[in-house]
Amino acid sequence: MIHSFDSIAADYALHRSIHPKLLWRLIELPGVNSSWRILEAGCGTGNYAASIAEITSAHCCGLDPSWGMLSAASQKPAPVSWSQARAESLPFADGSFDFIFSVDVIHHVQDRPAYIREAFRVLVDGGWFATVTDSEETIRQRRPLSHYFPETVAPELGRYPKRGEIPQLLGSVGFAPVSEELVEFGYPLSDPSAIERKAYSCLHLISEEAFEQGLDRLKQDLSAGPIPCIASNVVYWARKLETRAA
Repeated sequence: MIHSFDSIAADYALHRSIHPKLLWRLIELPGVNSSWRILEAGCGTGNYAASIAEITSAHCCGLDPSWGMLSAASQKPAPVSWSQARAESLPFADGSFDFIFSVDVIHHVQDRPAYIREAFRVLVDGGWFATVTDSEETIRQRRPLSHYFPETVAPELGRYPKRGEIPQLLGSVGFAPVSEELVEFGYPLSDPSAIERKAYSCLHLISEEAFEQGLDRLKQDLSAGPIPCIASNVVYWARKLETRAA
């Protein structure tokens, strides 16, 4: 079990990377441009915030509770402002951002309703919100993780939002409309280093015996060549309704 993300920040920085299709979707659908103010909540080592800042010249902020993650993020050359705080208590004024997003973070947020309320507060009227997460289907179909480490499925299902939970939370504070999108990215896996170093939090949720057995199976298959893998994410999109005068 992970007691602090500070302890695995170096491995995340070395082994975790962006999913290109997801990155472009985060830019294209809301229409990000250089005038936008963007917050990545739970930015980790800052891959997405830094990439969006470099591509669009938008003013980007990255927020994370882990100093270790932020230390790694700050090494990136992109002009991003980094802040240490929790998503449930955003240290920003009302209407500070045009777009708030998170990637594979919502299952780590202890008080999800508080985060959604805070996101709504710090967005401008008409601002965009996106959370990238996983469904039961994408968790069960993860390759290589669920394929080689099936023991990760049960604890992952326990900590990820249940179907319908996020749209309900978004609607309850005034976000609308809420849409759901599946974004997939296929890639060949030839290097097991990220898995060896447990650069995925779910690998810290299983026994060492299960981990070693799965790693052995993975390496055995890799000895015959690269393994076709797919990264699948569910993205929930919403906008903050504009306030209309009475």
